[in-house]
Amino acid sequence: MVQRADSVVSVKVAALQFASGEDVARNRADLQERLALLAQQRPDLVVLPEASQRAFGIGAPDLAPDAESLDGPFVNTLIDLAGEAVVIAGMFERTEEGQAPHNTTIAVDRDGIRAVYRKIHLYDALGFRESAGVTPGNVDGDNLVVVDVGGVGVGILTCFDLRFPEMSAALVAKGARVLAIGAAWVPGPRKSHQFTTLLSARAIESVSYVVAAAQPAPRYCGRSQIVGPDGAPLRQLAGSGSASVVASLPISGLVGQREAMPIEAARRLGDLR
Repeated sequence: MVQRADSVVSVKVAALQFASGEDVARNRADLQERLALLAQQRPDLVVLPEASQRAFGIGAPDLAPDAESLDGPFVNTLIDLAGEAVVIAGMFERTEEGQAPHNTTIAVDRDGIRAVYRKIHLYDALGFRESAGVTPGNVDGDNLVVVDVGGVGVGILTCFDLRFPEMSAALVAKGARVLAIGAAWVPGPRKSHQFTTLLSARAIESVSYVVAAAQPAPRYCGRSQIVGPDGAPLRQLAGSGSASVVASLPISGLVGQREAMPIEAARRLGDLR
């Protein structure tokens, strides 16, 4: 649990590497088993991958029939399983009639939904067009989401967002001390290296902890991990297999680290476009 002793604050976080499929009921059953086991370690925060509710499948246009509302079975299952934790997970959210679903990340606890983030940067790259079947989230302050976990600000990103450092900077400016990233990072030449490098870069440049939960090989890159503000992994998983990593983060130490490396105060350039 979150512990306070004078100015000392720590938060126990977990990243669950999990391979979802196209059977949404089976995904929920699988997550129920895995989250029940993880609850024995009493984390304050659990991060699940992008598309935990339903895999991307062959292509983004196939997603609409399985998209759910925010009061649907996937969200309600996570609420029932959350226990003492805040659970962050990716899903495909049903939109207005005629629109493609959102690639949505929700944060819930046992009392209900705490935050909703709709993916801004859609993965239209290297032959894949996420925008063919997904509606992007709004680019505004309301869709830059920082959720409070026991007094610790946790900023939410989804997969391709990782390549845009200005988003992490905006979340830190809104109070994030931890960046939570759910991913289904497509494999390819040097893609695993790029994923892990970007996780370290976001931690270093924002002087923040990073908790990344990814879908595993062979369909994706895996490499779920928890990264310290110096960019070094504290816990990490291999590319294949479903498993979890857990770590207690000494959040209070960030105060001194950010004072010693005052990135926010030193920043002079905004959007130059």
